[in-house]
Amino acid sequence: MPPVPDEYWLQARHNGSRLDPLLAQILYNRGVADPVSFLLETSTDDLKRRLLRADDLLDLERGANRIVQAIARGEQICVYGDFDADGVTSTALMVEALSWLGANVRAYIPDRIDEGYGLNIPALKRLAAEGVSLVVTVDCGVRSVTEIEAVLEDQLDVVVTDHHSVGEALPPAFAVVNPQRADSDRHEPYRCLAGVGVALLMAVQVLRIAGWPRERRLSDLLDLVAIGTVADVMRLNDPFNRLLVLHGLNVINERRRLGLDALLNAAGFKGKASAETIGFVIGPRVNAAGRLASGLLAFDLLTTQDQATANHLAKELERLNIERQDKMRAAKDRIRDILVLTGEIDAPLIFAQDDDVAPGIVGLVAGQLTQEFYRPAVILHREQETSRASCRSIPEFHITRALDTCADLLLRHGGHALAAGFTVANENVPLLRERLLRAAREAFSGLTLAPVRRVDAALPLSKVTVDLAEKLAMLEPFGHQFEAPLFVSRGVRMMFPRALGDKQKHLKMRLVAGSSPAVEAIAFNQAEFLNQWSEQPVDVLYRLTINEYNGRRNAQLNVEEIRIAAARA
Repeated sequence: MPPVPDEYWLQARHNGSRLDPLLAQILYNRGVADPVSFLLETSTDDLKRRLLRADDLLDLERGANRIVQAIARGEQICVYGDFDADGVTSTALMVEALSWLGANVRAYIPDRIDEGYGLNIPALKRLAAEGVSLVVTVDCGVRSVTEIEAVLEDQLDVVVTDHHSVGEALPPAFAVVNPQRADSDRHEPYRCLAGVGVALLMAVQVLRIAGWPRERRLSDLLDLVAIGTVADVMRLNDPFNRLLVLHGLNVINERRRLGLDALLNAAGFKGKASAETIGFVIGPRVNAAGRLASGLLAFDLLTTQDQATANHLAKELERLNIERQDKMRAAKDRIRDILVLTGEIDAPLIFAQDDDVAPGIVGLVAGQLTQEFYRPAVILHREQETSRASCRSIPEFHITRALDTCADLLLRHGGHALAAGFTVANENVPLLRERLLRAAREAFSGLTLAPVRRVDAALPLSKVTVDLAEKLAMLEPFGHQFEAPLFVSRGVRMMFPRALGDKQKHLKMRLVAGSSPAVEAIAFNQAEFLNQWSEQPVDVLYRLTINEYNGRRNAQLNVEEIRIAAARA
């Protein structure tokens, strides 16, 4: 990693705080522009200040006034969301906030298989026929130009709140609130928000205009914001996202929300929830509903006030998540085997169609293949006339921009730099594949594609202490673009290695170097090294944690990689 420049230190001193050199290096490595503010701006007042500045967002006030007007008139309002965790939490947040004001509000989450992502004309027409006069979109809508045009004659106003990349034209909605809009230079502080973050900005603006109910608190919404932000893989080196997730985790750990408490219990989770808990426990279960059944199951879980209902829905999401894991594993193995057999796995972009893969897991399969082979992956599910696809990518290839260059072949598309989706007529699939492969070939020309492990610092084992682990904990929450610090210790020896776990897959050991005290270490899924390197020095790559057991607190290395110690002059 590059050393911290002098200006970074000068900034820290100017702000009146002394910054630990290692923490400064870690923050600098993650692109944090103002390290002191990043660490010190953690209070509820700091969060409120950021929220109250959000009226800089184009159309935010206009959209909020229309919603307040609809509530005052008793109009039927529909919050139209998406079936993933960001969309479900956005829907729950908006419905909950509007219901505090007595709104006549309902939720609509489209069916992944029958309707697909985003607004669709039959659904909007049906809502209008049922008396809905205002649709508020969350986590979708910014590319729904045709769909919104089609219902202008139906006396249906649409307020769009979204965070996805904007197309060539904005939809003709009553208001379009999206920090990705390029027609304002005031959007910069909000560009990293998830859909649920943008929904929060709108909800807060509505509550400010209408009058905040005295018995309701901002924190009642923040658990939903944390879940959607982390599950949608938003950047946590962004100060606003950090604040939202930090406070949202506090609410999650208070177990206030019946459905969320039931979900954690059904998953067998105990202890203090972190961003990692959202990513690996909460998010996958919320997502499983929309992938294999209906996103409304997860919405109902997150909004129910009945304990029996919460327990029932939590068990159902647990069942769906297990089914999702099984189907994903089978589909990935099947597609990978075909790609290896045909030699297409060596292509610069993985492009595969599998009629047997469940539509709800194509994105997961794409993600698994991208992770395994470090290539962009496009996985299609073929239907009678069209195919729907999910894409996952790597930092070297902006997948949504690549799809933009193929827009003439697509019926609809959208997404982010690393994830996207599209619908394409089947006759256009071969040409689309050719164009995307060409785009990837050009983007990767002269590059050696391989994931890069960025080590924050080389540490002697003598520096690995509980005190250091506690300092590092000040940086939490960790997540996308703000991963937990990664360290290397060189020339250490393994003592008392033993296999651990139900299937003896993990490696537990103590590491020593020179006269320094031994340090506890665990290497998950690396038990094959049990007898391999116990007699020679090794270099270990790890993240530092605290292990608490029987009232004792010890520093523990979570070892990610072990190698024979490099020879040094």
